[in-house]
Amino acid sequence: MEMGSIQQSRNGISGAIHCSEYLLVAHPGADLHHKILGEQEYFSMHYLERTAVKMKPHIELASFHAREEMEPTLIRWMHRIISQQRAFNCTLNNFSGFPPDTLYLRIPEPQDIQRLTSELEQLNDYVKTNDCPAIRINTKPVVSVAKKLTEKNYLRAMLDFSQRSFHEIFEVKELLLLRRSHAFDGYKQVNKFVLQPA
Repeated sequence: MEMGSIQQSRNGISGAIHCSEYLLVAHPGADLHHKILGEQEYFSMHYLERTAVKMKPHIELASFHAREEMEPTLIRWMHRIISQQRAFNCTLNNFSGFPPDTLYLRIPEPQDIQRLTSELEQLNDYVKTNDCPAIRINTKPVVSVAKKLTEKNYLRAMLDFSQRSFHEIFEVKELLLLRRSHAFDGYKQVNKFVLQPA
């Protein structure tokens, strides 16, 4: 009887199937990474709100949920898609916000990112036929500086950061696939995808 109940849970009795959460991200290089961290530290010091992003500065390109046994197939398909794309320059230019609680660095010309992420929609049939939600493509990529702000701090920070200047260009040469088991877990890198030279 025990074996039967284990088999039932693997076959998808409601709530029994565990899906991990995945993020596909691009990280800025080391120098720019430290410069963005400097902006996060400036925010934390001036607003006494420790909500600067807990992860390393990154651009989230796409996110999805998948079961562990799906991972090797998804990585193979993503490698095939991403390895055909060329590296490209990405500009970060000044600050903006998503009301009511997120401060971010703008990517004024996201076309190269959008072109790449649109190719990932090919994976949707596979994820959906495995009873997972469709891949969420980030149509407005940004680099978050602080999230989950109080409304008061959001308004103050927007006024402050709109006066601050930030302009950097970096080359996106690789993408990282991150995974976590649940919302309170930290993300761990599971794969790196290298783009073709520009």
